[in-house]
Amino acid sequence: MIKTLLACCLLASPTLASENIADQYPGSMLYSKPVEFIPGVFSAIGATAPPSYDNAGHNNNLSFIVTGDGVVVINGGGSYLLAKALHDEIKLVTDQPVRLVLNENGQGHAMLGNSYWTDQGVKTVAHVDAAEVFAESNAQSLRGAQSRLLERADGTRAVLPDETFEKVYRIEFGDLEIEVLHLGPSHSPGDIVVWVPEQSLVIAGDIAFHERLLPIFEDTITIDWLETWEDKFEPLQATYVIPGHGHPTNMAQVRRYTRDYLVYLRQKIGAHLEDGGNLAGAYYVDQSPFAHLDTFNELATRNAGQVFEQMEFE
Repeated sequence: MIKTLLACCLLASPTLASENIADQYPGSMLYSKPVEFIPGVFSAIGATAPPSYDNAGHNNNLSFIVTGDGVVVINGGGSYLLAKALHDEIKLVTDQPVRLVLNENGQGHAMLGNSYWTDQGVKTVAHVDAAEVFAESNAQSLRGAQSRLLERADGTRAVLPDETFEKVYRIEFGDLEIEVLHLGPSHSPGDIVVWVPEQSLVIAGDIAFHERLLPIFEDTITIDWLETWEDKFEPLQATYVIPGHGHPTNMAQVRRYTRDYLVYLRQKIGAHLEDGGNLAGAYYVDQSPFAHLDTFNELATRNAGQVFEQMEFE
């Protein structure tokens, strides 16, 4: 069973994740039920659509590792009730307590669920930059969640991580060693990856996307993201990858939809600049090789504009 599931995950194509797929787990606040990707490592795959009432704000991957000496959760979740729903699923898998929650970045869907975990007495940890971002933006994140989720946001409040780190945060539970790494600038300030060397597994967070177009924010410096990818992320040589968005897969697939997209878009914008093109024209550069990805219509033109503004002054 596990081998079959693993094969399906590794070969997952964009047709398996669509904005048009209805909630896959209507009995829960979770968009989908957690699935065991490799032994002891589970992930509840979020919708590839933007956060909404229908998907309860579960549009990123919420993962957990059963270590033998407690459970490590990756991502606090986008609300109190969403975090509770994940905890309910964990209790069906193991009677081991949740001992630690890692926030993959400072976005609301990674940290707003800290309110639930704090109430359970579980320590939350994030990179220092992610904690700083959330400290500055949590009121806005909370208002946005309450506006979208309505009663599904009940109980949610802004709670900062209990502990922060700068480069490496090492965990040893039982015989399992886990390294939480800040590899460098990528999608947003304070992005982390969770590296389990023994299993050749990386829970990549938003450094890696699959099955949906990645968004480029004002603070997403694409040239730095590519450098982090080439110098630090890819050299991990992970066999198994759980991306921030999209089904678990392998390094080749996330390279295709993350690193290769960034290279492609920068090449197109670079050629546009060399031809004397302006910002208005940049919105229309050809991105058709990636048009099959979810959220393409929402993000492609905005991404082109952001990259133009960056490269204009590089």
